[in-house]
Amino acid sequence: MPQSKSVLVEVNGKPVYILPLDKNRILSVEGPVGNTTIEIKDHAVRITDSPCSNKLCIKQGWIHSGSIVCLPNRVVVTVGNKDRQKDGPDAITG
Repeated sequence: MPQSKSVLVEVNGKPVYILPLDKNRILSVEGPVGNTTIEIKDHAVRITDSPCSNKLCIKQGWIHSGSIVCLPNRVVVTVGNKDRQKDGPDAITG
């Protein structure tokens, strides 16, 4: 049975939202250099506007898994399973 996915939005390394990926919405988060606008739609997420100069986070487009990072504004948007996000990061070391 597949786990439901959610969107974790972090600013300055602190979680500010954990939202379901299956509910369409637009939200804005404030980072150190201004507001970043995030859109969740049709089980995908993207950054639509950000105050950063290079706009790499916007150019990344829609994602269904993984992360979008706006380094200048310190915003990270991650798509993952709800259970994984509650437990925190997972790492494998060699």
